[in-house]
Amino acid sequence: MKQPSTSSAGAANHFKVEAGEYAVRFVESGMAVGLGTGSTAIHAVRRIGRLIHEGVLRNIVGFATSTATLREAEALGIPLLSEDLPCALDVTIDGADEVDPGINVIKGGGGALLREKIVAQASRRLVIVVDESKLSPQLGVTWPVPVEVMRYGFTAQAHFLESIGGAVHLRTRADGTPYVTDNGNWIVDCHFGPIDDLPGLARALEHRAGIVEHGLFLAMATDLVVAGASGVRYVAAER
Repeated sequence: MKQPSTSSAGAANHFKVEAGEYAVRFVESGMAVGLGTGSTAIHAVRRIGRLIHEGVLRNIVGFATSTATLREAEALGIPLLSEDLPCALDVTIDGADEVDPGINVIKGGGGALLREKIVAQASRRLVIVVDESKLSPQLGVTWPVPVEVMRYGFTAQAHFLESIGGAVHLRTRADGTPYVTDNGNWIVDCHFGPIDDLPGLARALEHRAGIVEHGLFLAMATDLVVAGASGVRYVAAER
């Protein structure tokens, strides 16, 4: 596989910074804010931390979507809600792995899909931040659907996912051992190809015992921020 050049990788990272920082304009003093996971959302978290430190944002409380984001937020001095999520969130800023024209998204490349969906569903506003490489004409074209499964009965779940058309790959770490989520589960990356019936696939996954959560976030995002060579673009979802 051809590796990206240093210049292209640098440009992609610059776009991620732009998208993440742009989205912080949706955060106001006094808000409860969901803090996303991943290489784009982390720039929003860091920007929020800086603005709190500078006194621009006041009385902010955050809620992290992963252990990694929690550690970053603590290091930045962002006040955090308790883990039981005691109140609704005003806005969550999070990344995505693939975004279709209707702002349906696939999430979970960073392994936090269950917590990300809990936070998204508890948020009045979900702002998705991406660089332009994540845009797709149809979900499933460029990214598999991550599925978080219990270890108990794993093989049965793999066979089920294959039976509904998925090419199944258990996610592993660099040493070849299974990737373990913050919740102690495994992740199966399922390549379905272009997905024509998103709601139908989501229902099939949700009705299967042993599948804890899937990475299809359908009709959940309210806003999309995309950064690319032509600058930053904002799109409001039509719901």
